[in-house]
Amino acid sequence: MIDEGYTKYRVTWTDRRPLAHPAIAELERWRRPLFDAGLIGHYSDLDIGYGNISTKVEDCGLFIISGTQTGHLARTGCQHYALVTGVSIAENAVTCRGAVQASSETLTHAAVYELNSSIQAVVHVHNAVLWERLKDALPTTDASVAYGTPEMAMEFKRLYADTALVDVGVAVMAGHESGLLSIGGDIEEAATRLLSLNARYTEPFRETTR
Repeated sequence: MIDEGYTKYRVTWTDRRPLAHPAIAELERWRRPLFDAGLIGHYSDLDIGYGNISTKVEDCGLFIISGTQTGHLARTGCQHYALVTGVSIAENAVTCRGAVQASSETLTHAAVYELNSSIQAVVHVHNAVLWERLKDALPTTDASVAYGTPEMAMEFKRLYADTALVDVGVAVMAGHESGLLSIGGDIEEAATRLLSLNARYTEPFRETTR
């Protein structure tokens, strides 16, 4: 069952004007191929979006992340991103500003950034083929842990300590159907990791099923 698109954290939304930050252009540059590959998108039958993308911006806050329910958009701009200025995983709370509320996966992104200062970007996507093929082959979260929760945030701390997540750079979210997450030293590295896996596993599968 797809469980996606709904924020489970408590939010303090301080300023609803569109953001103006140069990092947004780079986020959009790499979001485009992810959207075009179907890794970010929209479930039309459920009318909910999926996938999110973020990058650290220490000059003005913690990180900039795509807004909740923006997965259906082929192209995004300043009005579709939120600046996360505070996170408490223990209290399940997020403080953000921007014209849209921060993604439902904000707690997970925040936890991943806390793992290592070298992690500067996080990408979360959906792909059923990759999810099925890479579960337990790559670092994989506990199947009982749901998306967007403090428990999922803690799961990534476990993966960082107990698996090769820092070297592989991609994890499968077993309790979040079709969900995968990548990390990188910048948004290009994080996005390219998933695009490369998609090209390796998903594209050949599509060719054989045509």
